[in-house]
Amino acid sequence: MAVTWFFRFLVFTITVTSVLGKNKNAGGVSGQESDLVTNLPGQPDVTFRHYAGYIKLRQTDEKALFYWFFEAQNKVAERPLVLWLNGGPGCSSVAYGAAQELGPFLIRSNSSQLLLNKFSWNKAANLLFLEAPVGVGYSYTNKTEDLYKLGDKVTAEDSHAFLLQWFKKFPNFKSNEFYIAGESYAGHYVPQLAELIFDRNKGASKDTLINFKGFIIGNAVINDYTDQTGFVEYAWSHAIISDRLYHTILKECDFKLDNQTTICSLSMRGFFQAYADIDIYSIYTPVCLESVDSKRTRSKLVTAPRTFTQHDLWHDLPSGYDPCTESYTETYFNRADVQKALHANVTKLDYPYTTCSNAIRKWVDSANSTLPIIQKLLNAGIRIWIYSGDTDGRVPVTSTRYSINQLKYKVKDDWRAWFHRRQVAGWVSTYESGLTFATVRGAGHQVPVFKPGQSLTLFSHFVAGTNLPPSRF
Repeated sequence: MAVTWFFRFLVFTITVTSVLGKNKNAGGVSGQESDLVTNLPGQPDVTFRHYAGYIKLRQTDEKALFYWFFEAQNKVAERPLVLWLNGGPGCSSVAYGAAQELGPFLIRSNSSQLLLNKFSWNKAANLLFLEAPVGVGYSYTNKTEDLYKLGDKVTAEDSHAFLLQWFKKFPNFKSNEFYIAGESYAGHYVPQLAELIFDRNKGASKDTLINFKGFIIGNAVINDYTDQTGFVEYAWSHAIISDRLYHTILKECDFKLDNQTTICSLSMRGFFQAYADIDIYSIYTPVCLESVDSKRTRSKLVTAPRTFTQHDLWHDLPSGYDPCTESYTETYFNRADVQKALHANVTKLDYPYTTCSNAIRKWVDSANSTLPIIQKLLNAGIRIWIYSGDTDGRVPVTSTRYSINQLKYKVKDDWRAWFHRRQVAGWVSTYESGLTFATVRGAGHQVPVFKPGQSLTLFSHFVAGTNLPPSRF
């Protein structure tokens, strides 16, 4: 019996060694295997590997960020590595990006079964989802005061520290081209982290150099003044607010100022009330009636512009996608067996998992604009694409167009349709600076949710550095 066991063990060892030897990125690197996910409840069978767990940021602090990493479905060593960030600030890239949008396993019901995503972005890249900053999702700090010091700068610094430590655990991905992607308030997160990587790379050693090539952001908050102007104009042009209210806001509200007149404040309450019964993030799709019937306040996906934060009604705007997927996601990630499989919640947090954090106490800094960063990185030859789902009322296409126009770039290839499966998927324009701006027709704030096939086409062309399809054929 002992001889039989030893023979089987020997055969198994030789087989595993042979498989790992064929692909340097197939796993097996020291330190990774403890984070390998093997028994995720409800997971469909797949051939690629995925990992989850914590990265402690520094020896001098008490912070640890949670990640979920999926190898590409094929050609792992050749595919780029892409970090995905959701916004908020304070919303989870695991709960949204991985589980509801572009990851390989989607939560679409309260059942224990996960749905295999036919349009997962790991068809084109190795995907890394990060919950940042601390207080978001499973990410934590052992110092409560850290939750009062969070803002754009801390998030960028901690995300950069995470990457340096993550690459130590996954050195076999260090030579892969590295990109960052995100949506919503990631219009701050992504450019700010990109700039930090770019600047730190100048004096980096071989151990700390990141092979950074570019970023792509969707329905992104990038410039306060134009974001707010486009926000109001979109509501009027899509018949959500009246002519009278629209013209009153234009007359009474100065979006370059923080303090507004009484008439402006009253008008903005009317503006939000107009959105109160629909989904501001996807104006043509149903809301989740479960949340409406229970009067449950939905987590907001993105911080409101400064002019709007004074209005409590902002926080009560419904925001459905499935339209009830958000609640399913919270149920799933609060399960003890799921947390065990993902090596999560090891410190037993004293609050439940939520899609957007209730633990963050304060946001201390938020840039007025990330356009200067975008301009700086474009000048340095970094690949940058911006896209916009055109049925999003929250960070609408009008806002993004106004923001991009602030850069005053000359158009290289003028506005044209791009195609997916012989149908118009949206419109695209490229600029002499190298910037690409594309819309996704009929998609809301979370483009991969509403147009998964089109979003994968968009993403695949971005990482390949190729133009979007110009015709049906």
